[in-house]
Amino acid sequence: RATMKSLRFISAEAFVSNAEFARKILGSVAHNLFPLLFKASYLLEQGEVIHDLVKNWPFVDFNVGKLLGTTVDYQEDLSHRTCSVCLESCLTGLRDYVLNHPSPYMKRLKVVDLTGIKDVEVQFCECKKTMGRWARTQLLSKLCLELLVYLQQRQCNPGTFEISIDVLIDLFVTERNYELVVQALLKKCYCPLKICCVAFRSDNLALQKFFYIIKLADPSLLRKLEVVHNVRLEMEHLEMLFSSIHFPLLMSLTLPARTFNVRRFTATDEQMLMNIGEKMGEMTQLTELSMSFSILTGRIQKLLSPLKTPLKMLDVSNCSLNHADIAYLANSFHANHLEVLDLSGHNIPDLYPSIFFKLLSHSSSVLKSLTLEDCNIQDTHVNMLILGLSPCQKLQEFRFLGNPLSSQALKQLFTFFCELPVLKNVEFPVPRDCYPVGITYPIDDTHLCRFDHQKYESIAKELNLILLQANREDVKASTPLFGSYDAAVQETNNELGAYLIKSFKETLEKFTTSLNKMV
Repeated sequence: RATMKSLRFISAEAFVSNAEFARKILGSVAHNLFPLLFKASYLLEQGEVIHDLVKNWPFVDFNVGKLLGTTVDYQEDLSHRTCSVCLESCLTGLRDYVLNHPSPYMKRLKVVDLTGIKDVEVQFCECKKTMGRWARTQLLSKLCLELLVYLQQRQCNPGTFEISIDVLIDLFVTERNYELVVQALLKKCYCPLKICCVAFRSDNLALQKFFYIIKLADPSLLRKLEVVHNVRLEMEHLEMLFSSIHFPLLMSLTLPARTFNVRRFTATDEQMLMNIGEKMGEMTQLTELSMSFSILTGRIQKLLSPLKTPLKMLDVSNCSLNHADIAYLANSFHANHLEVLDLSGHNIPDLYPSIFFKLLSHSSSVLKSLTLEDCNIQDTHVNMLILGLSPCQKLQEFRFLGNPLSSQALKQLFTFFCELPVLKNVEFPVPRDCYPVGITYPIDDTHLCRFDHQKYESIAKELNLILLQANREDVKASTPLFGSYDAAVQETNNELGAYLIKSFKETLEKFTTSLNKMV
């Protein structure tokens, strides 16, 4: 559906479409038109015009998310277009803003905010070449260092060194860009462009390097911390992190798999867990917590009860929670505030159906996203599930991949989905009747794709027809076999794969060495 454009926006598009002309007379353009021209240039991927607009930016702040978001002249939100041409032009324009010849005292820019850029799976830009979070981290770090070298080598106006622009960014650091980012952060005080890390994600990084760079990134500014793949952060390291570094503004925390494992807990470990809970309690802004694939049986209360602020997002997928854990969640003050909940990997219908539905009932007035993958939800549980979901009138996303449901049960669920007024996204499992008879759940990766694809396509069409007939074409229904899209993993999958192969090789070598010693 085409978005309406104002006459002003259409005129702006016409102006920037002739890049050579636009660049030539940009100095005569009224300052209040710069935001309009920026969005028009971004839509048309006019990189040279974007560069010159940023290079001559006349305002105190440059907020990419706001500039590309919904505006009066053009309501379409372009902040999810991570177009490489446009973003590179923004960043090089920023570098050249510092080097631009007019008197530095005329320059007003103080804050650049790059945090509003959203990385999504489907890109609509013409070039189809994206610049993800990792690449933005890489380029900004590189430009900051280049700028320093240039300023040292050339005779610049002394006032240039007085320029100080805070660049707010979500950093993404892996082994491959670690050294570059470290150098940029170390030299931050000398550079006119000051990298201000608002969110930090780390994958494929040695623990020692993670501890070093997180201190450099200024934790006092950090609002989001994600330690995800191949960072061996275990419970004792987490306690050390929280004891040595203060995170006063932290709102969102994601921990890697196997951070906790209560099956091998000692009395010391119990105390350590309590300490971590207390430290998280001091983080008064913390409202989002993800700790999937840890073993937390019977310890959720110990970890979460010290929190003084209710959680809005909780991911405890595959954490081996027991009845006491779910009971604590259902009766805690968090329940009434949970907007996003992931309980995947728990046998909900068999272990704690009633207490789970109590939890769902308490969060129903605010719940926007629910994920129940691999929860052993079968045809006999569908009526109960519908009953539990009925009060969740604000639900926008429901993911339930990996459950042994027949096509008939899915049709029943889809008929119900039509009644959820703001539902937008559904991820449903391959129907059980598409797999060979006798398939066991959860299905392992080797058998995941071995189903009747033709039959699946036919059933998927029927399910979409149910939505269509109820005028709910706004609901997107899909079956991402290997889980939801992760922009960060997609961008660094080659490095991630190489790391996994290396880890596997090292494990094999250690095993072989141990065997040789035994012989």
